[in-house]
Amino acid sequence: MESHLPPKPDAGSERVGSEPADLVNLDQLRVLQAIATTGSFAAAGKRLGRATSAVSYGVKGLEERVGFAVFDRSGHRAVLTPAGQRLLLEAEQLLERARHFDRVARALRDAWEPSLTIVVDGALELQPILAAMKGLVQRGLPTRVDLHVEYLSGVRERFTAQQADLMFVLDFAGDARHVARPLAPLCMRLVVSPVHPLAPPRARGRRSVVRSRVDLAQHVELMVEDSGSGGSNLGRLSLGSPHVLRLGDFHAKLEALVSGIGFGWMPEHLVRRALKRRELVELPFEEAHEHRFVPHLSWRRARPLGRAGELFLELLEAQPGWQS
Repeated sequence: MESHLPPKPDAGSERVGSEPADLVNLDQLRVLQAIATTGSFAAAGKRLGRATSAVSYGVKGLEERVGFAVFDRSGHRAVLTPAGQRLLLEAEQLLERARHFDRVARALRDAWEPSLTIVVDGALELQPILAAMKGLVQRGLPTRVDLHVEYLSGVRERFTAQQADLMFVLDFAGDARHVARPLAPLCMRLVVSPVHPLAPPRARGRRSVVRSRVDLAQHVELMVEDSGSGGSNLGRLSLGSPHVLRLGDFHAKLEALVSGIGFGWMPEHLVRRALKRRELVELPFEEAHEHRFVPHLSWRRARPLGRAGELFLELLEAQPGWQS
């Protein structure tokens, strides 16, 4: 195949004392990264919102700048040359530095960030978070606010995958790369329907039976499924019953508990009304009928919050009883 690369300039052709031409063009590096990520020029064009011919032109321009072939076009499909693979690694680092530069520049000029992405564990009370979000919306900010609800390890997984700005985690293991603020403790209570065989007797004078794991293993344990792909480390909330019904969220779990299907842990704020109405009762358990967590609000230390993020924190802190 005939090379389309231009001949290299003569060493003496460059004017003495002149600055060497820049080899870096961020747009061409974005094209390179898009092709490597999507697997083809056409798919890269769709991601970038450009015609395939424009993508090809960008690659040609990059190869002319660096003076070597980035892609091998001898087969049916263009593949990165060894030099192209090395260049891609450098390009990804350079593009990340450029994104960091953009973030710093926006912070320095005190501009509103274009988006604010928040991930929250569905066990937490959403009302204070929604109230803070409402405060942002009512101010008519240019920042788009996205809220994603996940469960257990799914919170951190989405926070990482989507480069989210803030996450509310139920159990924070500690990470030097993150700023973390403790929030008000969350109490999980072990509950069951009053008509369920495990429920304590209601009649006065009858002694309440404290249940063991052997007792619980004979009945259905209701659990909210971890939305992460790797599972969670909150094994202390699993009571070991071989009969497990997994549900998508705590609201579905609440309905299942009230209907008498089984027993399970629930956030106290979600069962307070049901306990008061005796639609649910606490299940006496020999190990513990409640667990307390200290949720945390966390964000990346290397990526300070913008104006909208800081305002969100102010509005959240103003909610009664939110902080520890």
